[in-house]
Amino acid sequence: MLTGKTIIVTGASSGIGAAAARLLAEGGARVVLGARRGERLDALTRNIRAAGGTAAYLAGDVSDPDYAGALVALSIDRFGGLDGAFNNAGITGALGAVTEMSDANWREVLEVNLTSAFHAARAQIPALRTAGGGSLVFTSSFVGHTIGLPGMAAYAAAKAGLIGLAQVLAAEHGAENIRVNALLPGGTMTEMAGSDAAFHEVVRNMHALKRMAAPEEIARAALFLLSDQSSFVTGSAMLADGGNSILKM
Repeated sequence: MLTGKTIIVTGASSGIGAAAARLLAEGGARVVLGARRGERLDALTRNIRAAGGTAAYLAGDVSDPDYAGALVALSIDRFGGLDGAFNNAGITGALGAVTEMSDANWREVLEVNLTSAFHAARAQIPALRTAGGGSLVFTSSFVGHTIGLPGMAAYAAAKAGLIGLAQVLAAEHGAENIRVNALLPGGTMTEMAGSDAAFHEVVRNMHALKRMAAPEEIARAALFLLSDQSSFVTGSAMLADGGNSILKM
């Protein structure tokens, strides 16, 4: 499915990113992993290689404008090019009403979740053009798209912005065989979801399926968008939300 393709995955040290890295490698892709926690990236890279996959990593912060270019350079230097990217890194930031939110929190959430995507696209698209096309996927959210959750204004604004960015990039580069999509997961059992069982119960009940996703379930949706199986899909905001968007009760 992805044999011989080189794919960047950010936010790869845990959760959806780590699951996607493993799944993409199992599908034959050469994965280039990015995240802040280098020790976790090293362990994941070793695991992928032990399972017969191909992986390399570079630790860094996606809010650093130079990091996106460094990941692309690693892809080219190590594997000869770039065919796609799962730009997945993100944070929720401090929760609170807009009237009480600090400028610093607002800026950090937008820089990590949205501005980093701009830097990623700016670095990745020339490499995809050289390769004759490819696929970019940005992890957005149902928050800010089908629902507004109190206290999450910065997160919602950033994730909604990713959809707009994906749509414009898709329009700008479709003729170059470059597809760009946003993936909107529902509640997923990752470190970001925390360990509060009562909170998890509330989140489960927000979904028609009455459960939260496993990271691997969202990773399979990313795999679809990154592969040629989605060859006529671009500019979409694809929900993988367990029916969250249709349930308002």
